[in-house]
Amino acid sequence: MAMGLSLELVSLTLILTLTLILLPFTSANSEGDALYTLRRSLSDPDNVLQSWDPTLVNPCTWFHITCDQDNRVTRVDLGNSNLSGHLVSELGKLEHLQYLELYKNNIQGKIPVELGNLKSLISLDLYNNNISGIIPPALGKLKSLVFLRLNDNHLTGQIPRELVSISSLKVVDVSNNNLCGTIPTTGPFEHIPLNK
Repeated sequence: MAMGLSLELVSLTLILTLTLILLPFTSANSEGDALYTLRRSLSDPDNVLQSWDPTLVNPCTWFHITCDQDNRVTRVDLGNSNLSGHLVSELGKLEHLQYLELYKNNIQGKIPVELGNLKSLISLDLYNNNISGIIPPALGKLKSLVFLRLNDNHLTGQIPRELVSISSLKVVDVSNNNLCGTIPTTGPFEHIPLNK
């Protein structure tokens, strides 16, 4: 009886240990899946994304990706990379992402509402693309956001009032779009030199 209980305890300990060891890889794999979905949605004539191999354990070995010490993606640096195509909602799964740099490409389509899930995001740089549609009000949930640069696109509608609640916001550039309505002047917008 004591032998059976001891064996069960060893088995349980082994299962818990393996779970704790493999947990970071599961997270990294889901981030890799999200990034690979982005890769499939983009045209990449210069093979900038060639290293984005979904069979690797995690995306931290891919070019243009930076991870923290726990192998969680914190940066996507694809500015000025001659990419075209569209953004994907799966980007919202990169919950530790701090920098999303996709400026100066030929990306089209809408800004996914799911980017509002990126609670750690500091910088969202989508300027100089061909992005259309509205600025999603869900971006107002990005409480760590400091830089929001959406200039030189084809965005329409108003600047969402939800952005006023982001106290960390220091730079907002929405110039050279087709926006309408008034510009917020309260909260962080009170001190931001806003380009129109």
